[in-house]
Amino acid sequence: MLHLARRIREARHDQPDASEAVTARQGNDVHLSNAYTLALADRDTELRSLLRSASLNLPDGQSVVWANQLLHRGTPLPSTRVYGPDLFLDVFALSQNTDVRHYLLGATPQVLDGLHRELRRRFPGTRIAGTCSPPFGPLNAEELRRQAEDIRAADADVVWVGLGTPKQDRWVADLCAQLPVVAVAVGAAFDFIAGTKRQAPPWMQNNGLEWLFRLGCEPRRLWRRYLFGNARFVWRVTRQSMMARARPGKTAPAALPPALDGRTRLGQSGRAGESGRGQSCH
Repeated sequence: MLHLARRIREARHDQPDASEAVTARQGNDVHLSNAYTLALADRDTELRSLLRSASLNLPDGQSVVWANQLLHRGTPLPSTRVYGPDLFLDVFALSQNTDVRHYLLGATPQVLDGLHRELRRRFPGTRIAGTCSPPFGPLNAEELRRQAEDIRAADADVVWVGLGTPKQDRWVADLCAQLPVVAVAVGAAFDFIAGTKRQAPPWMQNNGLEWLFRLGCEPRRLWRRYLFGNARFVWRVTRQSMMARARPGKTAPAALPPALDGRTRLGQSGRAGESGRGQSCH
């Protein structure tokens, strides 16, 4: 991902030949998909299409890794997930003392301030080109246009978006359609790294129980997501597995796209708030 960001930056600044310039205008959207993301995509055709056409889908949930292994038996696949906060911190660590510029988009102004301080403390050699806490509520064209202009003016290369699924997935896809950047949907990573929310202990993460820990921390906000979302995910994975067994030697039609249809093999949370909060960018 860092390699992609460097290539895009070089293409923007070095005035390549015409064919390379055309490619450079198109950004790359990266999505970290968990069971809830895929359950939403199963019933939302627009989100499903968006994720199918993404530059890269990564399995953020351990249950997605297990489902991939179940549905693609005989294919070498990673046994561990790509955890959003770890990916976020790894890219920041690798980009220290380089010309790669990061932009943070999402969360509240307070969370962004805490995140900015923590990143500066851990990675003093990284470049944070700007931050923005957009208003809650659905996307609109004017808001997206203003945001894209701000990111362009900041000369950012990697845009980290923490707005909750599915809003963040739509946002990164729209940004990459307008800007030559790598835009990554990282969910609750901002809150975890800023220290405003607790992370599940490693043993729960490794055994697919992070959802249970988060449900215990925020039951009123998350009960519906996990009760209905997890049930839909399990049902669709089970159905697709049964269809594959019923048709030996043939690939069953993808019942739960997109991260279970093979694209995940490339690599290895609606947000609550007041609808009237205004945008805060720096």
